[in-house]
Amino acid sequence: MTMDWQETRQKWLTRPIFGWAKRALPTMSETEQEALEAGDVWWEADLFTGNPDWQQLLNTPKPELTAEEQAFMDGPVEELCNMLDEWKITWEDGDLPPEVWDFIRQNRFFGMIVPKKYGGLEFSAFAHSEVVRKISSRSATAAVTVMVPNSLGPGELLMQFGTDEQREYWLPRLARGEEVPCFGLTSPEAGSDAASMVDSGVLCRGTWKGEEVLGIRLNWHKRYITLSPVATVLGLAFKLHDPDHLLGDEENLGITVALVPTDLPGVTTGRRHLPSFQMFQNGPTEGKDVFIPLENVIGGEAQVGKGWKMLMAALAAGRGISLPSLSAAAAAFSARTTGAYARIREQFGIPIGKFEGVQERMGAIAATAYQLDAARRLTCAGLDSGRKLAVISAIMKSHATDRMRQAVNDAMDVHAGKAVIDGPNNYLGNLYRAVPVGITVEGANILTRNLIIFGQGAIRAHPYLLKEMEALEEEDRDAAIEKFDKVFWAHVGHGLKTAGRAFVRNWSGGLVAPAPRAGKASRYYRQLSRRAAGFALLSDFALLTLGGALKRKEMLSARLGDILSELYFLSAALKRWEDEGRQKEDLPLLAYCMEAGLANIDRRFAELFSNMPNRLVAGLCKFIIQPLGARRHGPKDKTTTECAEILMSPSATRDRLTAGLHWGHEGDAVAKLERAFSLSVLTERPREAMKKARIDDPQAALATGDITSAEADQIAEYRKAVAEVIAVDDFSPKELALHREKDDGDEGQTARAANF
Repeated sequence: MTMDWQETRQKWLTRPIFGWAKRALPTMSETEQEALEAGDVWWEADLFTGNPDWQQLLNTPKPELTAEEQAFMDGPVEELCNMLDEWKITWEDGDLPPEVWDFIRQNRFFGMIVPKKYGGLEFSAFAHSEVVRKISSRSATAAVTVMVPNSLGPGELLMQFGTDEQREYWLPRLARGEEVPCFGLTSPEAGSDAASMVDSGVLCRGTWKGEEVLGIRLNWHKRYITLSPVATVLGLAFKLHDPDHLLGDEENLGITVALVPTDLPGVTTGRRHLPSFQMFQNGPTEGKDVFIPLENVIGGEAQVGKGWKMLMAALAAGRGISLPSLSAAAAAFSARTTGAYARIREQFGIPIGKFEGVQERMGAIAATAYQLDAARRLTCAGLDSGRKLAVISAIMKSHATDRMRQAVNDAMDVHAGKAVIDGPNNYLGNLYRAVPVGITVEGANILTRNLIIFGQGAIRAHPYLLKEMEALEEEDRDAAIEKFDKVFWAHVGHGLKTAGRAFVRNWSGGLVAPAPRAGKASRYYRQLSRRAAGFALLSDFALLTLGGALKRKEMLSARLGDILSELYFLSAALKRWEDEGRQKEDLPLLAYCMEAGLANIDRRFAELFSNMPNRLVAGLCKFIIQPLGARRHGPKDKTTTECAEILMSPSATRDRLTAGLHWGHEGDAVAKLERAFSLSVLTERPREAMKKARIDDPQAALATGDITSAEADQIAEYRKAVAEVIAVDDFSPKELALHREKDDGDEGQTARAANF
């Protein structure tokens, strides 16, 4: 009986649907297939089900440093930060000083991800992230210099794909800093569309170390390559051709990745780009008829033509660790400095942080800092579990850098002229200039948001879609239909359950949605469960009605990706709240994140309902998911004020929000701000007493007995400290001749940078 029903279903239902699906669903190119195979799924897959298992999230181990990693943070990382002066690096030296390069090399900062057996530090993803985050709070130049060899580059690729011989030779040299690596991917013809690169290699025979060997003749032109001007070894991506069939019948072997020593004849490096006037080493590289042996292909002959898959697998580190760590540092740095400045800077007789307009910006900065660090920690936990988080890394790269941009912009607005006038006393200006770098590198945010997050996420993280697409690609039609039959009807059953969940959860306002016992946060879990069900249902309808055309409907795809991203970030905020012991004082930060995020999700839903081409489906989805329209409007003013107040008052919450960053050393602008803030707290009572008595002179207040002699001295010290903080720099015309001739010329400066 069962077999008869299955045969009947396949004949009369599945076969017609199979034909329709083959035409409607997007086909996968070879590069797309490789990208999908390269990554793992994790929490985003749970969100895609529409029914996330919150206990699974809460059971994820909290990321923590080992004793060895903490010692490195307290020792070499702290010492490195104390050596850095970003103003001097940017406007005087144009590079990290030679002693800093030496320190980085000697303390194996380039080998954080390299296993100990090869001489590296073998740090966890979380430790790697913490190091980058702390250095980023001091110097973007140093942070980028340290992060690049530990993310997308030869080290990561060698560890994942290299031969034993390659690992034995290269990894110890990279860990010790004997070799400085860079990675050449982007070229003038191929930016975001890296697969369209024209850089080429041709298999041939040539001379290598006095012997004739099988090798590759390379020609390339790359740009935007970090560390290229000082690199000793270049990881190069190129398209490999075999016109003489030296390896087999195929002529076009595909994208391949190889190691190219930069001292080989035909290699050109040394010239520099200035990315947003950031002084980390970045520049073009070219190669003309450069010969390398075949053994220089990472992974050897077995990995020829598999470069795209290799790159996609290795990209998780750069997207999931480096840029999110820098973004989290920038947001936390903006939060702490803006709160301190808003307390000590007065206008109309009161601190500017008491103005509601300023509080609106400060509340947003505080919540962004809380949420970015929460997402950073959760992502590190996933990476440390051994997963290569392709979709989550794309979410983090795009949304962390975008939210960093908003936080830094808000900090600039609050600081006003203080942050506009450049000089050693400006601790925000260089950070502001650096923001576009994070937005554009390692996959431009526009591309990542519009094409990758939902485009790859829907296929990779959806419980059934990838299996359906694989069935459609099956060459044997009968076998394909049989596989498709099983997966498709399981998908239908899942879809009906999702529709039921979405209807019940949304029409009840989330009251019957599942949530763990999480105290005052339980209501937020219910609201996320409600929206996850709506997201899963709307995703299925979008794929059903648009099929492969959804690729071209980038605005719709981007909004679906925004909902998935927001669900991930809000999950991370709840996880942080739980990991930190449900601190009551931190609740305003969590509340702001949740209310702002839920309102953003509701806006995206409403925009999707308004713009879906199939109006009947749009109306049905709106009826199920948002029957009363978008009801969330963001954080309440009271919550915003509470978040702003956290930044202006010393507390454990403020310390947790900004922990692990570097707060300057004696005499620099950040240290001056920290000192003025401390004195503001110390002198608050006597200053209030003077205001109440309408006395401005501490000595007069001392004479009337309103303050003590010690308090009068402290107020004088405080006023001097405030004057130092609010002061801005000025320069003589001679000092502003930025391109004045150096004693040893520009070439000498470049030589010093390379000879560290």
